[in-house]
Amino acid sequence: MARVKRGNVARKRRNKVLRLARGFQGGNGSLFRTANQRVMKALCNAYRDRRRRKRDFRRLWIARINAAARLNGLSYSRLIGGLKRSDVQLNRKMLAQLALADPASFSDVVGAARA
Repeated sequence: MARVKRGNVARKRRNKVLRLARGFQGGNGSLFRTANQRVMKALCNAYRDRRRRKRDFRRLWIARINAAARLNGLSYSRLIGGLKRSDVQLNRKMLAQLALADPASFSDVVGAARA
C-alpha cells in the first residue's frame, strides 16, 4: 500500500482555526490547542446569542410599548388585545418605534385600540 503524504492539510486546518481566533488575548489567539477551544466556545456562544438577540429585542419593545401605553392610561395587554380586535396590524417593533419617536401618533393608535 502506498504511503499517504498529508501535505498541507494539517497546517491549513490549524491556520483556519488561528484565523478565527485572531484578536483573542494571550495564548488563546496564538497557541493552536487553546485557540481551538476558545474558537469552539465562541462559535457556540455566537449561535446561541443570535437566537437570544431576537428575544432581547422583543422584551425591549414590549417594555417600551408598556411604558408608553401606561402614559396613555392603558396596560400593555389591553392595548395589544384592543389592537387585535380592531385589526390594526402593527408589530411590536413598529409600535415601540412609534412610542419613542412620535408619541402623538402612538396616542392615536391607543385610541384605535380603545374603540
